[in-house]
Amino acid sequence: TAFKDGFEWRQVFSRGKPVGGLEKLGATRKHGTVIAFRPDSLIFGEGVGFRPARLYRMSRSKAYLFAGVEIRWSCDPSRIQDQTPAEAVLRFPNGLADYLAERVHDVETVTPEPFTGRFERKGDPGKVEWAVAWTGAGFGEADGFMQSYCNTVPTPEGGTHEAGFRAALTRGLKAYAELVGEKRAGLLTAEDVVAQAGGLVSVFITNPEFQGQTKERLSSAEAQKLVETALRDPFDHWLAAQPRSARALLDFVIQRAEDRLKRRREKEVSRASATRKLRLPGKLADCSAQAADGSEIFIVEGDSAGGSAKQARNRRTQAILPLRGKILNVASATPDKLGQNRELSDLMLALGVQGGSRFREEDLRYERVVIMTDADVDGAHIASLLITFFYKTMPQLIRAGRLYLALPPLFRISHGGKTVYARDDAHRVALLAGEFKGKKPEVGRFKGLGEMMPAQLRETTMDPASRTLARVTLPRSEEQVADLVEALMGRKPELRFRFIQENAEFATADLDV
Repeated sequence: TAFKDGFEWRQVFSRGKPVGGLEKLGATRKHGTVIAFRPDSLIFGEGVGFRPARLYRMSRSKAYLFAGVEIRWSCDPSRIQDQTPAEAVLRFPNGLADYLAERVHDVETVTPEPFTGRFERKGDPGKVEWAVAWTGAGFGEADGFMQSYCNTVPTPEGGTHEAGFRAALTRGLKAYAELVGEKRAGLLTAEDVVAQAGGLVSVFITNPEFQGQTKERLSSAEAQKLVETALRDPFDHWLAAQPRSARALLDFVIQRAEDRLKRRREKEVSRASATRKLRLPGKLADCSAQAADGSEIFIVEGDSAGGSAKQARNRRTQAILPLRGKILNVASATPDKLGQNRELSDLMLALGVQGGSRFREEDLRYERVVIMTDADVDGAHIASLLITFFYKTMPQLIRAGRLYLALPPLFRISHGGKTVYARDDAHRVALLAGEFKGKKPEVGRFKGLGEMMPAQLRETTMDPASRTLARVTLPRSEEQVADLVEALMGRKPELRFRFIQENAEFATADLDV
């Protein structure tokens, strides 16, 4: 229903097509549009519905993001099963500042007033709103929180707007430190500035670009510059206008930096001592870095791949541990077999940890654990066995976000002086139809990592500046993950057979002929 030009108009649609024409219902003084809809059971399935609590949270979020806009919420009380109100008027004149005030109302902050503001100027490609407060504890999160939005879409994975937010605060605080003669300003990093802050930032830009289909991370380069420009002068003025609060904030952040450096020194001493005490596997090519921060271990299949990886690595930060073939499937093995397996024992020795309830994240000798196998079916099988081992033995490693999969290419495509790499068959087809359309390039398939030249392996898979890593996560509930692991890797073949039957239509053949 639309209220326009002094009349009320209505049109009904079903499955994307109009049901009848546009109806003119009568005169009105209203303005605006009302959209009412019901989910189609043919499209969404039987029994589909909406959760009032989620819709209420979304409505409240939009009211914060559009300062001063009034949203009138109402819901049938019989459909509410929690504390969601049946009726409410959502209006927040100060936008994100009101949201932050709600989050920190019972928390003692470092400065009496938070840093908040809005930015919109002619000639700039968008607008920005922000709110941030600092506290030592009490947000409910160990390290504060950061929530960001682009065109009202939440971006839980952050992105360029968050990068601009962090950079502006860090540069501004460093500049203030130098202005007041604080010699420790050089210690500060962005993590020191925002680690124990509660921050909110919202940007509105045209044609935003996101990573992935779920729009969880903003990748528009102009967003970072926009946010940095928006915050630069207001933050400088905010610090200069209240020197006592600015000094308190500076001391607070410098203390965070000194604590971070102290922890790093303690880790270096601990890791060096652990290295001397541990009986490290002889085939481990360890890195020279003494601290776990910034270091990583690559778990590779076989001595051939291990040899290439050792030549391709950065010796200071990258360690290589070759394994012999396919490891034990721990999901179907007995504890005795697990304890007697030499490959897995060597792996745990290299990592410096114990399994089960004795696992401690601080014992890990590396910041990242990277599984690097061939880009074929056998490599995927070995990777799945290793992921199963980590999930069953030390799931805390995965929850901490420290387990990764390397993504080596499967094809090398060359024509003239140009060489590109394709991850898989689909990527190869896309490159041939795009960059190499109408040409006859040479296409080579890598039989494995051991066949790649060290320079190729470094460029495509190991160099942080050019590689792509996939972080292993546990996105589902614990029960769902446990059921999936049991079905795919457990002792009951009938569960795997059922899974194959249900998912056969999604399988593709990988034939090496």
